[in-house]
Amino acid sequence: MLAQQRAARVRLMGFDVDGVMTDGSLYFTPGGDEIKVFSSLDGHGLKMLRQAGIEVVIISGRSSRALELRAENLGIDELYMGVDDKRACLYDLLARKGLEPADAAYMGDDVVDLPILRVCGFSATPADGHDFVKKHVHLITRKGGGQGAVREVCDFVLEAQGRLDGLHAAYLA
Repeated sequence: MLAQQRAARVRLMGFDVDGVMTDGSLYFTPGGDEIKVFSSLDGHGLKMLRQAGIEVVIISGRSSRALELRAENLGIDELYMGVDDKRACLYDLLARKGLEPADAAYMGDDVVDLPILRVCGFSATPADGHDFVKKHVHLITRKGGGQGAVREVCDFVLEAQGRLDGLHAAYLA
């Protein structure tokens, strides 16, 4: 099945954070606070997914206040941090929402993401994702993590569902 056909079915789109929504670098202040840098292009892509009725979920192995604030800023209610078993988290989420794994998508960049990537109907990784992960996903973006890769996937899903042009049209009025 083609990546576009898989993306056309997506009702829930999940994302890893470090290396996907960010460039994967970890910054700490002298006081121990973590700093993350997010792309505004990616953020608007996430908002467009939500406007199209696709639920956006963040499932991350790490926890950070910066991520909490970013999710709040984007209106993302389904935020799971400090998750060791992302696949189990997804299965629980799907069961609560009455969805099948084929209705779900996930974007991850490293081998720890493979268990969740391999059960989703559609999966993606940034251009700078781990080479082994690239062998097991449906889409590899042209852009890197934190550099527009998330937006690229959002646009891909919306285009596959025939919704992208309509969302763009609102900005041309």
